Amino acid sequence: MLVAAAFTAYFLRFESGFVEIRPALSIIPYQWYFFLSLAVPVAWLAIFALNGLYKMEERRFFDDIPKIIFACSTGIVFVIALIFFNRQFFASRFVVLAVWILAIIFVTLGRALVNFIYYALRRRGFGILRVAIIGGGKAGEALRTEFNSNPVFGRKVISGFPYFDQMAKCALKNLKIQSALDEVIYTGAPDREVHSELFKFCEENRINFKYSADFSTGLKKVSMSAIAGIPLVEVKRTSLEGWSKVYKRVFDIIGSLILIILFSPIMILVAIGIKLDRGGRGPIFWSRLDDGNPVKRVGEDGKLFNYFKFRSMRPGSHSMRYKELAGLNSRAGSPMVKIIDDPRVTAVGKLIRRWSLDELPEFFLVLKGDMSLVGPRPHLPEEVEKYKDGHKKVLSIKPGITGLAQISGRADLDFEEEIKLDSLYIENWTMWMDLYILLKTPFIVLSKKGAY
Repeated sequence: MLVAAAFTAYFLRFESGFVEIRPALSIIPYQWYFFLSLAVPVAWLAIFALNGLYKMEERRFFDDIPKIIFACSTGIVFVIALIFFNRQFFASRFVVLAVWILAIIFVTLGRALVNFIYYALRRRGFGILRVAIIGGGKAGEALRTEFNSNPVFGRKVISGFPYFDQMAKCALKNLKIQSALDEVIYTGAPDREVHSELFKFCEENRINFKYSADFSTGLKKVSMSAIAGIPLVEVKRTSLEGWSKVYKRVFDIIGSLILIILFSPIMILVAIGIKLDRGGRGPIFWSRLDDGNPVKRVGEDGKLFNYFKFRSMRPGSHSMRYKELAGLNSRAGSPMVKIIDDPRVTAVGKLIRRWSLDELPEFFLVLKGDMSLVGPRPHLPEEVEKYKDGHKKVLSIKPGITGLAQISGRADLDFEEEIKLDSLYIENWTMWMDLYILLKTPFIVLSKKGAY
């Protein structure tokens, strides 16, 4: 793909119609460029390897995209450095820029093709790992359902045991002897002794071992210092502080401006549709409650901010969710209220909710600084009042238009799962994680999974 990018860039500059628009002052010798196009990518492969793009491990396709961009950018920096030290190295800045952009595109497409072939083979039963699940509960059942119904995971559950006892040990040994077992996954309650015994068993029998981790919270972000000879440990709420916070804010400003411009035609069409909808004549934006007070959301550190989005319901029907329609709440028992097939939603409202178009005005809230492109969902004040102490951790950063919970199930997630995912994001934030979530969001929206 790197070689193809180099040759394509050469063709675009010296062999295509672009030459007539902007004639080349000098031509790079083809034979010399051909040799260079084969030699430079070899060095780039080392950069790709250092970025972990050739690690033999399971990872999602979208995890590779930030690494591809970084590796290609690093490689082109070395090329530019060579140009700087040898002015005769290249006669065209266009070629350098084109190689950089095309390398990112071609390598991404190449890996997408490889992934497509890989998953196509898995669907046909090639390379499937045979798995035994130890432990019951929700995690074990969820894994069993996913593996057996979705071949792209490359696993098939062939056996399961509630406990790792002598009977389970004998059965697993027999399966391994028959070459019918590749992996053991433990989903039971955290138990150091069971973990240790099961790990040793898998080591001795050359079986892959995995276990489901409870990612709810943990003292993951800590720093140590010493004052007066006494070691002190600081538990950090999140890695999103200091310069990281500055980077994220700059990213939000630039990103929201681009997205506002990009989606402005769609926002205009949505506004026109809301105005023309006979079933719900009223304002374009939902920014006022039934009593006339402004709509509020709980932001960073529990501060309230004025919130608005495209109106998708009949005017004056918001409070019905707590009164007449309270019995239709699919999230009974949690602070959240979710009503499937909500009778208050207008015809246009159903359409824009299905594609999450009602949330497009949130880009302006990101630009203003009340929200972020990525983060926990915006919380309602009446919901936050019902939160337990452990739930309020999600208020430590700005709410986001999309987030880890949104791309992991949207409205299908229960409240506790959403809190766990948001806590995981807060504890392990990186700019690459934000980029991954943003890149994956359109695919989740198009799939319409969890959209009410």
